[in-house]
This record gives sequence, C-alpha cells and structure tokens, in this order.
Amino acid sequence: MIRWLLRAVVAAGLLGSAWVHYVVWQDWASGTDVVGPLFLVNVVAGVVIAVAVLVWHHWLPALAAIGFGLATLGAYVLSLTTGFFGVSERFTTQAELWGLITEVACVVFALPLLRNREGTDR
Repeated sequence: MIRWLLRAVVAAGLLGSAWVHYVVWQDWASGTDVVGPLFLVNVVAGVVIAVAVLVWHHWLPALAAIGFGLATLGAYVLSLTTGFFGVSERFTTQAELWGLITEVACVVFALPLLRNREGTDR
C-alpha cells in the first residue's frame, strides 16, 4: 500500500511538472530557440515517466523520475544564477513555485522506490 502511494505521488509530481512546463511553454518559452523545445521534451518525458512509474513496478522508472527531477531542478537553478541558454529567472511566479514543488516531490518520493526486491512489487 505504501509503495502504491509513493508511486501515485511520484506520478503526480511528474505530471505536475509536465503541466507547469506546458503552461510556461505556451506563455513565453515557445519563442525561445533552445529552451522552448527543451520545455516540450520535459512535457513529454514527464508524462512517459509517470505512466512507467504507475505500470512498470521496477526500479528503473523510479530512477528515471529522480533523474528527471534533478535535471529539471538543475536547469532551473542555472536559470536563477548564471542563466540557462539565455533565460534568466527570478523566482517570482506561481508556476516557478509549483515547478519547484513538483520536481522536489519527484526526487524525494521516488528515492524509497529504488529499494525494490527482485525488480517488481509484490
């Protein structure tokens, strides 16, 4: 039951992050050369990994969720500090807050899923 709940929270985090990136892409990122396409990659990856976390009870989707969260958080930190492909953020919007929350959830709640006997839930 706990593992199912963890999977649901991780999937919600992934889908939440995908949604935030889609909304921001529609708002302004679609007009940027590198970041715009990367936001769409994030949308698709978030959905695909969320489905994998829910249906494939293996440690690999959990690892992918952690990698997704860390990579997205890393790109965001770069955009806050040095800039990321010409994009500089200031942490002023609600979308940025929700993105941060969802991506941290991906990492924090997927970590316990890595410990999995024989590769499947029982």
